[in-house]
Amino acid sequence: MKLIPRTAQRTLEILAKEYPSVVITGPRQSGKTTLSRMAFPEQPYVSLEELDNRDFAQQDPRGFLSQYPQGAILDEIQRCPDLFSYLQARLDESNKMGQFILTGSQQFGLLSSISQSLAGRVARISLLPFSLQELQAVKRAPGKLAELLFNGMYPPIYDRKLNPRIWYDNYVSTYLERDVRQLINVRDLSTFQRFIRMCAARTGQILNLSMMAGDCGITHNTAKAWISVLEASYIIHLLRPHHKNFNKRLIKSPKLYFYDSGLAAWLLNIQNPGQLEIHPARGHLFETWVVSEVLKLKLNKALRPDAYFWRDSSGNEIDLLLEDRGKLIPIEIKSGETIVSEFFRAIDKFVAIANGEASHPVLIYGGDRVQKRSGVDVIPWKRISTLTDD
Repeated sequence: MKLIPRTAQRTLEILAKEYPSVVITGPRQSGKTTLSRMAFPEQPYVSLEELDNRDFAQQDPRGFLSQYPQGAILDEIQRCPDLFSYLQARLDESNKMGQFILTGSQQFGLLSSISQSLAGRVARISLLPFSLQELQAVKRAPGKLAELLFNGMYPPIYDRKLNPRIWYDNYVSTYLERDVRQLINVRDLSTFQRFIRMCAARTGQILNLSMMAGDCGITHNTAKAWISVLEASYIIHLLRPHHKNFNKRLIKSPKLYFYDSGLAAWLLNIQNPGQLEIHPARGHLFETWVVSEVLKLKLNKALRPDAYFWRDSSGNEIDLLLEDRGKLIPIEIKSGETIVSEFFRAIDKFVAIANGEASHPVLIYGGDRVQKRSGVDVIPWKRISTLTDD
């Protein structure tokens, strides 16, 4: 079956003309290897997950790099952290751009190695699983919202038409749990499994480490370390509260989100899309998906997502707040299919207290009609890519 083109490929090709090296980061199975090989089919490909390649690179880094005089694609580069200093010398020897395309699926060590050894020599692009826009371009997007949230967006599910529940089961046991063991010493894997399921039950909610630690029977420091590991493996991300208080006391804790709704749904033991239609987590999973899609719209262009949420001590909250050219774009996220006046209350309150700093408010919802109501752009879930239309 023909592979689904990635929006990030154009960005990657441009960066490779401007920098000696480019690193593609993102979760395992998000398509980093496929993207790099599609963009640079002539470049030699080397997987540092393979033991013989890794041993060669670790024991004789100069000899290893000399095998690739014109550069190469080095997959899972974080497996050989000592290679970075030798890459620095190699890149400095030539003015050629795009010599080495690096991929990595763990942020621990990888980003610090890049900043220490390859600063100014490497550009970074983060690749998340498919966006809805990418699936729509090849007519493989699910037609129903519940099916989309249940399936998630990981490429193998769509490239190979796999059963999502079987794939996520294998993904967690094959990749996530193995990566966790590499990053930290988890003595009781079953407790970690319970912890990540608790995280899934809290996706789209304010992070309360003390409560999670107590519910899971672990220390606060352990919970903090495990959250960091899940962040480093691109399983979850923390959405920070916006700093602007507008004379109100702000909530300072971040909100926890999974990068992929399908993985969260599997961890919640949701069996099928029909169950998701009436599941109490439906709203949070929809919010999880929307936030991830907004991140992809920026990350696919190698841009930093200036994304936050806003909540004050009085309970006023905006699900998503984007900074754009000095203005704040408030975005409310509702999974309901029918638009009701209640959907606009939070936006109306925020606009009223934002002292003219709010601009182009948006409602993204689970229905299918485009509207403009009371100055708010109402965007159905299928048209979320229009959020960044110029």
